[in-house]
Amino acid sequence: MASQRSLVSVLVLCLLCGACAAAKRRYLSVSMDQLLRSKAHLDCPPWKKSVTSSGNKLTIPAVCGLPVPPPKCCGAFVRHVLNHDMNRLSTLVQRSSVSSSAAAPAPSADPFPGIPFGPAPSPRPRGIPFYPPVAPPAEAPAVTIPDSTGTSLDTLEFVVTVGFGTPAQNYTLSIDTGSDVSWIQCLPCSGHCYKQHDPVFDPTKSTTYSAVPCAHPQCAAAGGKCSNGTCVYKVEYGDGSSTAGVLSHETLSLTSTQALPGFAFGCGQTNLGEFGGVDGLVGLGRGALSLSSQAAATFDATFSYCLPSYDTSHGYLTIGSTTPASNDKVQYTAMIQKKDYPSLYFVELVSIDIGGFILPVPPTVFTKDGTLFDSGTILTYLPLEAYTSLRDRFKFTMTQYKPAPAYDSLDTCYDFTGHNAIFLPAVSFKFSDGSVFDLSPVAILIYPDDTAPATGCFAFVPRPSTMPFNIIGNTQQRGTEVIYDVGAEKIGFGQFAC
Repeated sequence: MASQRSLVSVLVLCLLCGACAAAKRRYLSVSMDQLLRSKAHLDCPPWKKSVTSSGNKLTIPAVCGLPVPPPKCCGAFVRHVLNHDMNRLSTLVQRSSVSSSAAAPAPSADPFPGIPFGPAPSPRPRGIPFYPPVAPPAEAPAVTIPDSTGTSLDTLEFVVTVGFGTPAQNYTLSIDTGSDVSWIQCLPCSGHCYKQHDPVFDPTKSTTYSAVPCAHPQCAAAGGKCSNGTCVYKVEYGDGSSTAGVLSHETLSLTSTQALPGFAFGCGQTNLGEFGGVDGLVGLGRGALSLSSQAAATFDATFSYCLPSYDTSHGYLTIGSTTPASNDKVQYTAMIQKKDYPSLYFVELVSIDIGGFILPVPPTVFTKDGTLFDSGTILTYLPLEAYTSLRDRFKFTMTQYKPAPAYDSLDTCYDFTGHNAIFLPAVSFKFSDGSVFDLSPVAILIYPDDTAPATGCFAFVPRPSTMPFNIIGNTQQRGTEVIYDVGAEKIGFGQFAC
């Protein structure tokens, strides 16, 4: 009889444990200290300069950071975030269109009217002008470098520091899965160079620099434009910003001991617009010129990153295949490729779970236009029907907290003043192949007003009518290890990795 009671007790315990395991993602308890440490990339203070209005470019009042009513300043900052993402979208679409229609190089005296070019920087003599990719070893190595928020450089992007040239000079670049061409500002800056954090790269001081000739296959991948026998590139942004210059080869030092010789990049001589203080950009798209593609022969066709949970900490960018750093089992979903956007990474989102509640939205709402996974977009943009359902359910679970005024499209905000910890409904993205991406607690709320640090807003917005697909942005990726296995056509997600 005693053994039967023991057996019943064990069975009850197992059932309770099973229920707890099933419910472990329904709600998340997180301290306010943790949440506030993740907010600085949306603060107002870094944006203190005026931006001239042009086309669809936002005008940010010069009053930011000065003694004026705070909501106006931070409201402008939120609008800047939204504008950044829309301009970002325009850039993605345009870049993909260019990469999918690249033709053979065509000589031209002035390939980009209005953008002046000086002569290509003169390389110093060297024994080998271009280093072809080496054959991969039996077991491909990997290289890991730290990444961090770009707050101190007035950018909303996440950044890494790498070296260009021989001897190597360090530069801090935005990491961008929606771009292929990596670029840095270069002397002689025949057109214009904006103020950046580090000295502008001088190709004449490197013994391994060379300009890409027009006949090189990589010139066609960059658009096939030539000037005086040298391949040139140009990338335009949706707000009118642009970078243009000489497509070049150089040694890229990822660490002090690991480098990629002959790396193709844009040596920018005319760089116009708002880039903050970063020195350039590193492209991680699917195109032939991206860092991940050029490194595939040496480091395998895989890369991963973890965008840090807090602005006071670091994450990492790994080029190559490694054992996942996250403690929990990594879940993989299929990497979808769209013919109109061959350089971009899409996933097939079909539903969203919030607090154990599956949104009553048909999968076709998500799959009709597809969902882009992007490290360069700040917010997550959902179809209106899905966003409304998600927001309403979030409000239903947050009635114990005091509502706060909206910040433009951030329409669901709360004042957590006086709370040491708060309970949030867990949010998970579910994909058509059954895999799940569980969001970190710091990926659910953002804090747009530095003068009201305890005011948090739901970090999702409805997708504008001009946006051709849904986007999962970098706020929702914070704290998660994201693995891009391009060779196997899959993307993995691992929790609590940084």
